[in-house]
Amino acid sequence: MLHIVFLTPCIPANTGNAIRMVACTGAHLHLVEPLGFSFADAQLRRAGLDYHDLAVVTVHPDLDALWAALPGRRAFAFTARATTEFARIAYRDEDVLVFGPEPTGLSDEVLADPHITGLVRIPMLPGRRSLNLSNAAAVAAYEAWRQLGYRS
Repeated sequence: MLHIVFLTPCIPANTGNAIRMVACTGAHLHLVEPLGFSFADAQLRRAGLDYHDLAVVTVHPDLDALWAALPGRRAFAFTARATTEFARIAYRDEDVLVFGPEPTGLSDEVLADPHITGLVRIPMLPGRRSLNLSNAAAVAAYEAWRQLGYRS
Protein backbone atom coordinates (compact mmCIF):
# COMPACT_ATOMS: atom_id res chain seq x y z
CA MET A 1 0.00 0.00 0.00
CA LEU A 2 1.23 3.45 -0.88
CA HIS A 3 0.86 6.31 1.58
CA ILE A 4 -0.21 9.74 0.32
CA VAL A 5 0.34 12.62 2.74
CA PHE A 6 -1.28 16.05 2.59
CA LEU A 7 0.33 18.46 5.06
CA THR A 8 -2.18 21.02 6.32
CA PRO A 9 -4.48 20.89 3.29
CA CYS A 10 -6.61 24.02 2.84
CA ILE A 11 -9.07 23.31 0.03
CA PRO A 12 -11.76 20.74 0.84
CA ALA A 13 -12.40 19.76 -2.77
CA ASN A 14 -8.74 18.74 -3.23
CA THR A 15 -8.93 16.44 -0.25
CA GLY A 16 -12.28 15.08 -1.44
CA ASN A 17 -10.72 14.31 -4.83
CA ALA A 18 -7.79 12.60 -3.08
CA ILE A 19 -10.21 10.49 -1.02
CA ARG A 20 -11.77 9.29 -4.24
CA MET A 21 -8.32 8.61 -5.76
CA VAL A 22 -7.08 6.54 -2.80
CA ALA A 23 -10.32 4.57 -2.80
CA CYS A 24 -9.65 3.70 -6.46
CA THR A 25 -5.96 2.83 -6.01
CA GLY A 26 -5.87 1.21 -2.59
CA ALA A 27 -3.52 3.89 -1.24
CA HIS A 28 -3.78 5.28 2.29
CA LEU A 29 -4.39 9.03 2.63
CA HIS A 30 -2.79 10.74 5.62
CA LEU A 31 -3.88 14.27 6.52
CA VAL A 32 -1.69 16.29 8.88
CA GLU A 33 -3.44 18.96 10.93
CA PRO A 34 -4.34 21.71 11.03
CA LEU A 35 -6.87 21.19 8.25
CA GLY A 36 -8.42 24.17 6.50
CA PHE A 37 -11.88 22.59 6.59
CA SER A 38 -14.00 20.10 8.50
CA PHE A 39 -15.06 16.65 7.34
CA ALA A 40 -18.63 17.93 7.32
CA ASP A 41 -17.72 20.40 4.54
CA ALA A 42 -20.08 20.01 1.57
CA GLN A 43 -17.27 20.50 -0.98
CA LEU A 44 -15.24 17.69 0.60
CA ARG A 45 -18.23 15.33 0.59
CA ARG A 46 -19.25 16.26 -2.96
CA ALA A 47 -15.72 15.82 -4.39
CA GLY A 48 -15.34 12.42 -2.72
CA LEU A 49 -18.79 11.32 -3.89
CA ASP A 50 -19.69 7.95 -2.39
CA TYR A 51 -16.06 6.84 -2.03
CA HIS A 52 -15.55 8.00 1.57
CA ASP A 53 -16.45 4.58 2.96
CA LEU A 54 -14.09 2.88 0.49
CA ALA A 55 -11.04 5.00 1.34
CA VAL A 56 -8.48 4.60 4.10
CA VAL A 57 -7.91 8.05 5.62
CA THR A 58 -6.02 8.88 8.81
CA VAL A 59 -5.79 12.33 10.37
CA HIS A 60 -2.62 13.07 12.36
CA PRO A 61 -2.35 15.98 14.84
CA ASP A 62 1.13 16.91 13.60
CA LEU A 63 4.09 15.76 11.53
CA ASP A 64 5.70 13.91 14.45
CA ALA A 65 2.56 11.78 14.80
CA LEU A 66 2.67 10.99 11.08
CA TRP A 67 6.29 9.82 11.26
CA ALA A 68 5.52 7.75 14.38
CA ALA A 69 2.73 6.01 12.46
CA LEU A 70 5.01 5.30 9.45
CA PRO A 71 8.36 4.30 10.96
CA GLY A 72 11.21 3.38 8.66
CA ARG A 73 9.41 4.06 5.41
CA ARG A 74 10.90 5.93 2.47
CA ALA A 75 9.29 9.35 2.09
CA PHE A 76 9.44 11.45 -1.05
CA ALA A 77 8.59 15.15 -0.81
CA PHE A 78 7.05 16.66 -3.93
CA THR A 79 8.31 20.15 -4.66
CA ALA A 80 8.85 22.31 -7.72
CA ARG A 81 12.31 23.07 -6.28
CA ALA A 82 13.57 19.49 -6.74
CA THR A 83 15.75 18.40 -9.63
CA THR A 84 14.84 14.68 -9.64
CA GLU A 85 11.77 13.83 -11.71
CA PHE A 86 9.21 11.75 -9.81
CA ALA A 87 9.05 9.03 -12.49
CA ARG A 88 12.80 8.32 -12.10
CA ILE A 89 12.21 6.90 -8.61
CA ALA A 90 11.85 3.10 -8.33
CA TYR A 91 8.89 3.07 -5.97
CA ARG A 92 8.37 0.35 -3.39
CA ASP A 93 5.34 -0.88 -1.53
CA GLU A 94 4.76 1.26 1.59
CA ASP A 95 6.52 4.34 0.18
CA VAL A 96 5.24 7.70 1.42
CA LEU A 97 4.47 10.52 -1.04
CA VAL A 98 4.35 13.90 0.72
CA PHE A 99 2.56 16.99 -0.62
CA GLY A 100 2.35 20.47 0.86
CA PRO A 101 -0.57 22.79 1.42
CA GLU A 102 -2.22 24.92 -1.19
CA PRO A 103 -0.92 27.40 -2.27
CA THR A 104 2.51 27.44 -0.58
CA GLY A 105 3.76 23.87 -0.95
CA LEU A 106 6.16 22.25 1.47
CA SER A 107 8.16 24.49 3.80
CA ASP A 108 11.96 24.49 3.93
CA GLU A 109 11.70 22.88 7.36
CA VAL A 110 9.72 19.92 5.98
CA LEU A 111 12.03 19.57 2.97
CA ALA A 112 14.98 19.31 5.38
CA ASP A 113 13.22 16.82 7.70
CA PRO A 114 15.47 13.77 8.25
CA HIS A 115 12.49 11.48 7.54
CA ILE A 116 12.41 12.70 3.93
CA THR A 117 14.30 10.28 1.68
CA GLY A 118 14.34 12.52 -1.37
CA LEU A 119 12.90 15.56 -3.09
CA VAL A 120 11.10 15.00 -6.38
CA ARG A 121 9.23 17.10 -8.89
CA ILE A 122 6.57 16.62 -11.51
CA PRO A 123 7.76 18.18 -14.79
CA MET A 124 5.82 21.18 -16.11
CA LEU A 125 6.24 23.74 -18.84
CA PRO A 126 8.44 26.72 -17.93
CA GLY A 127 6.71 29.59 -16.16
CA ARG A 128 4.11 27.39 -14.47
CA ARG A 129 4.04 27.45 -10.67
CA SER A 130 2.39 24.14 -9.78
CA LEU A 131 -0.30 21.58 -10.45
CA ASN A 132 -3.47 21.41 -8.41
CA LEU A 133 -2.77 19.42 -5.21
CA SER A 134 -5.17 16.55 -5.92
CA ASN A 135 -3.97 16.34 -9.54
CA ALA A 136 -0.32 16.19 -8.46
CA ALA A 137 -1.09 13.48 -5.92
CA ALA A 138 -2.99 11.46 -8.53
CA VAL A 139 -0.17 11.75 -11.10
CA ALA A 140 2.35 10.56 -8.51
CA ALA A 141 0.19 7.83 -7.01
CA TYR A 142 -0.64 6.32 -10.39
CA GLU A 143 3.01 6.26 -11.47
CA ALA A 144 4.02 4.54 -8.24
CA TRP A 145 1.08 2.13 -8.48
CA ARG A 146 1.93 1.39 -12.14
CA GLN A 147 5.50 0.52 -11.13
CA LEU A 148 4.11 -1.81 -8.46
CA GLY A 149 2.04 -3.67 -11.08
CA TYR A 150 -1.28 -2.14 -9.99
CA ARG A 151 -1.32 -4.47 -6.99
CA SER A 152 -4.05 -3.85 -4.46
